[in-house]
Amino acid sequence: MRQRAGGVYYEFRIRGLLGETLLGAFPGLHADVQGGETVLAGSLADQSALHGVLAQIALLGLELLDLHRKRS
Repeated sequence: MRQRAGGVYYEFRIRGLLGETLLGAFPGLHADVQGGETVLAGSLADQSALHGVLAQIALLGLELLDLHRKRS
């Protein structure tokens, strides 16, 4: 597994383009726009952090299109 800062690297593909306010809800993840989608990516420390990001996506009413745990 590719690990950074003691965690596992994930990519979350979300429908639509997220503005600065929404991106601020995901500290520690970087964003990349690909077509009409936003990819949030970064290292998460553990399963609890992963579930926290997923809960934040749901809370904000965002549509999660895909989630990948990246391998090296």
